[in-house]
Amino acid sequence: MEKQSLWTKDFIIISIINFFIMLVMYLLMVTIAPYAVEEFGASTSTAGLVSGIFIIGTLIARIGSGNLIAKIGSKKLLFIGLVVFLIGTGLYFGAVTLPFLLAARLIHGIGLGFASTATGTMVAKIIPPTRRGEGIGYFSMSTVLSTAIGPFLGIFMSQHYPFQVIFWLCLVLSVINMLMFFFVREEETAPATVRVKEKSHSQFIEKRALPISVITLFVGLSYSGVLSFLSFYAKEIDVVKAASFFFLVYAFVVLLSRPFSGKLLDEKGAKFIVYPALILFAGGLLLLSQAHNGFMLLAAGAIIGLGFGNFQSCAQAIALKGIEMDRIGVATSTFYIFLDCGFGFGPYFLGQVIPHTGYSGMYLTLTAVVLFSLFVFVLLFGRRGKGTMEA
Repeated sequence: MEKQSLWTKDFIIISIINFFIMLVMYLLMVTIAPYAVEEFGASTSTAGLVSGIFIIGTLIARIGSGNLIAKIGSKKLLFIGLVVFLIGTGLYFGAVTLPFLLAARLIHGIGLGFASTATGTMVAKIIPPTRRGEGIGYFSMSTVLSTAIGPFLGIFMSQHYPFQVIFWLCLVLSVINMLMFFFVREEETAPATVRVKEKSHSQFIEKRALPISVITLFVGLSYSGVLSFLSFYAKEIDVVKAASFFFLVYAFVVLLSRPFSGKLLDEKGAKFIVYPALILFAGGLLLLSQAHNGFMLLAAGAIIGLGFGNFQSCAQAIALKGIEMDRIGVATSTFYIFLDCGFGFGPYFLGQVIPHTGYSGMYLTLTAVVLFSLFVFVLLFGRRGKGTMEA
């Protein structure tokens, strides 16, 4: 039987839109805290709030976006998200006080929450079911690229250009996204209007996506320790130059492995990917905790890329397995809520751990957290049968 097409125009455009919104997010994530300190004399903790309130806005949007998709459709929600995202980007130019900057970050985060949930849902709907693991793997590469290029570009621009130039770049990318939206022709399934409410929370949470989402929370928390504290750790062990290439190595390895891991996910099942991915992630964190030169640091980045980078797309595919079309939006929202909680609140909790363990000890602790996540995955999914997309 001939394979159904994966690389449709809609798939490509939606992936590019997702790449640009995530690029803006990560570009600002590494530059907005220094901006708050330099422009408003904010304390370190307040600067952290300026950076982190974006995630709070994202979570606010995630909670309601699944239900909104069921009512108005994912394409309309994407439009709303892109409009709010554009407004949030424009507000940075008028942020003349710290409270105004916090409000701009909150609104910007809400826009990203709506838009990214919509893109994930739209892609899940247009990917052929027999190629869902492969398709989500390719789509999630747009996020992987943004996590590497965004921080790299943000740090480079903050060293060579005024902050206003960074805001202008973000605004241009937001406008391009709005223009690209009008070329999307995604066919909406009819919004669910007659669905029996089993429980009130079913409007916001998909129960069948909860097991893998909870595991993703702990795995995402572990990766947040890499995102948030790698630069501090690199200074401590004197490998700052190598650290600037860490996420580029991470992204390169993911890009090389993702086409194969996506196909294996569809053909062999999720366990075939998740087991080695979590073991590799734990091994990468262990190597990172013992790193004392640039080579070890970059090797850890490559191993973490093979581990976390492939786990994330696989986990999203598991969350959507067997979900009806009218519930895919809620399932996508559920998955991202837990992933964002790991990313957003992880640095705060890990910040309480570091004074007692140091950075090396924190990464050792996270190694144990990932191995615990693997144990939970085996308990919850280990006995399920084989087959396409089965865990």
